[in-house]
Amino acid sequence: MQILFSFLICLLATTIGGISGVGGGVIIKPVLDAVSGMPVATVSFLSGCTVLAMTITSMIRSRRGDVKVEPRRGTLLAIGAAIGGVAGKELFELVRAAGGMTVSVAQQVMMIALTLGVLAYTLNRPRITARNVTQPVVCVCIGLVLGLLSAFLGIGGGPINLAVLYYFFSMDTKTAALNSLYVILFSQSASFISTVARGTVPEFEWPALLVMVVGGILGGNLGRSISKKLSNSDVDRLFFWLLIVITAISCYNLVNCFI
Repeated sequence: MQILFSFLICLLATTIGGISGVGGGVIIKPVLDAVSGMPVATVSFLSGCTVLAMTITSMIRSRRGDVKVEPRRGTLLAIGAAIGGVAGKELFELVRAAGGMTVSVAQQVMMIALTLGVLAYTLNRPRITARNVTQPVVCVCIGLVLGLLSAFLGIGGGPINLAVLYYFFSMDTKTAALNSLYVILFSQSASFISTVARGTVPEFEWPALLVMVVGGILGGNLGRSISKKLSNSDVDRLFFWLLIVITAISCYNLVNCFI
């Protein structure tokens, strides 16, 4: 029953992630934290693997679509994200070494703060003048921060990526969604390689990993197909309600840390 539930969560999360560009981990991670009973390190690892599989398939399918990754800025962001992915995994291990509820509390507090910040930006976005950053060093630094947050939180990147791409690069909704997945691909790849290389892969059940990855791949493909049929305003509305749900789940998880 637990495996079936994990599959359905990953399928739904990555379908939404494929449409909106949030990757899916931002849903998978807090939901599994709330109901799976698995250690936080295991949830982060399984979520990261699922998002990685989903982004690989989504990027392959995107090559046949009308919306494309920005070759220069997208790649600079991705390079920074790869560096940040390794740094974020190192930070996660340092915080986890502190023991107790430290890493779980830190993740939930950061999720709530970041999601509320993105929600505030989303509500005021029409009144905020977006920038158009082109400097290579700045692009790499922004990617590094996104990759660090992605790897530490185990969420792939989620709504944080989209808000940053909207504001700093003046991307429209669908272009930002695809470039977000591109950044997530690099950050999660680097994070996964770092975890394996350091020998810090947590204990997990192979059936759970396999069904989650399958759900992630199916959801990513389904999400990309649905995205082609939706307008930018439709994706924006989905993104808004997703932020509300994520914030509520993260608040629930934070309270549970102290119960």
